[in-house]
Amino acid sequence: MSETVAFLDSATFAFLDLETTGGNAMHDRITEIGIRFWRNGDVVDEWQTLLNPETRISAFIEQLTGISNEMVADAPRFAEIADTLREKLKDSVFVAHNARFDYGFIKAEFRRLGQAFSSRVLCTVKLSRRLYPEFRRHNMDAIIARHQLPDVQRHRAMGDVTAMQAFFESSLLDKGRENVEAAVRHLLRRPSVPSHLSPDILESLPPSPGVYRFYGENDVLLYVGKSTNILQRVASHFSGDHNSHRGVRMSQSLRRVDWTETAGELGALLLELHQIKTLNPLYNRRSRAAKTLVSIELTHNDAGYLQARLVREIEPHRLGDYFGLFRSIRDAERALKGIAAKNELCNKLLGLEPEGEGPCFQRTLGRCKGACEQDEDVTRYNLRMQIGFHNLRLTTWPWQGPVGVVERNRERDRTDILVIYNWMHITTLHDENDLHDLSLNGQSVTFDLDSYKLVVKALMGRDGRARRIVELPAVSTPDILIPDG
Repeated sequence: MSETVAFLDSATFAFLDLETTGGNAMHDRITEIGIRFWRNGDVVDEWQTLLNPETRISAFIEQLTGISNEMVADAPRFAEIADTLREKLKDSVFVAHNARFDYGFIKAEFRRLGQAFSSRVLCTVKLSRRLYPEFRRHNMDAIIARHQLPDVQRHRAMGDVTAMQAFFESSLLDKGRENVEAAVRHLLRRPSVPSHLSPDILESLPPSPGVYRFYGENDVLLYVGKSTNILQRVASHFSGDHNSHRGVRMSQSLRRVDWTETAGELGALLLELHQIKTLNPLYNRRSRAAKTLVSIELTHNDAGYLQARLVREIEPHRLGDYFGLFRSIRDAERALKGIAAKNELCNKLLGLEPEGEGPCFQRTLGRCKGACEQDEDVTRYNLRMQIGFHNLRLTTWPWQGPVGVVERNRERDRTDILVIYNWMHITTLHDENDLHDLSLNGQSVTFDLDSYKLVVKALMGRDGRARRIVELPAVSTPDILIPDG
């Protein structure tokens, strides 16, 4: 007998189904578990239990499953059966219909106990798609009708388990043992892929830096992500370990994946940032451009004390004269209050209280040393101001004009030259010779807080010294626009 057929002879398949209080594994709980253990054509064990979910079962779920709050009131909690369940599933293939759902709930329940759980997982939706690609629908009702399987009690654990087992055995008769074996082995050797995607999607993804995009029905953009290895990162989305409600909903909606390769991580970061801001994917945490940018400028008053004022007119060529970039006046004032409290600075001189005669309110509370009344030594006060604002000082562009940041990926034979000026990404070239012919006449880019932070960290941070940076030959500089609302 061949090695291929031997797997079906020896493996134990645990056909498992759950009933739950809802569809969110992070918040909802299991109300029933049913498992049938199948080996080489025989049922070798069976186990079923109701569970007390430790939360209320809604009227809708009660009507759907027939499981009421009264039925589970005296049932064991998951913690009481966890060890038994783990032992029973040990060394078995975890089989479920739409397995991400059931596997995600089991993992979530163990996680609540501070325990990890993992298993080889076989999804019968994907098995049906692989064995019967000519059919469009692969939900349990469609499979029962297609294969003329016996009626079962749907939406109860052992009823759905019986239907899964019947489908598996019907497929063995219909497609032959070796074909089912090959399909099972193929599905078990790869990360789980959402059921609406081609099973071969991971084979086409590159193991290189870049940006990937998830699309839903009607080609709606769901999510934009970046990675230094697109293949590994997308596979991690499908691993079954991303069990947040947001992740499950996105997985269920997913219909298409595409991607753009880059030569390095900085290019991927900049492209991801640009696409999130301009394409507004549904499931990304928003990182939109601010309508206005607020900064802090320090000047000396008539008595020589440093004072702060909020400014919206920022000159990109002298960023070092400003402290902090904020999306709103409220954010800037919150930063000023924190600096004042930590360094015993005067709220009047920071613009947090209206100007006028008399001390600031913090002076009456003993939290200001008297600069508002000129009672404090100017040098001492100004030193504390400089210390307090030091970490907020913006970084002035250190080159005379635009530069090309070179990123190379020799394995993929790809070179990207990211043209950057005043911390803004202007364009990307792929040949250093093109730098000599580059013209930026008439080009402009809007100054962006997120891009500033990203590029400063990449070029001036710990890894910046390792980057190859080429100063462009005499070339006109693009206009840097400041958001003005």
